[in-house]
Amino acid sequence: MAKAMTRSQIEDHIAKKSGVPKKSVKEILAGIAELAYDEAQNGFTLPGLGKLVLVNRPARQGRNPRTGETIQIPAKQVVKFRIAKAAKDAILKK
Repeated sequence: MAKAMTRSQIEDHIAKKSGVPKKSVKEILAGIAELAYDEAQNGFTLPGLGKLVLVNRPARQGRNPRTGETIQIPAKQVVKFRIAKAAKDAILKK
């Protein structure tokens, strides 16, 4: 299995493919990431890839795996990324 691309490799690939300077690509990707962080509360969609959403996870009971003791796990907010159908189909080639 091949290794995942690094950020620098992604920037280089996009720069070559689009003909835009690598420095501009780096700024654009940083801007998209910053916008995603700011807009995650409202749901941030990357067309063709998916959507960042905040999900409220309710409080629940769990077990301490070491002692087997029942513990209360508090409610919390988590960030999830929901993959778009187009991305699933393209990756799984259905």
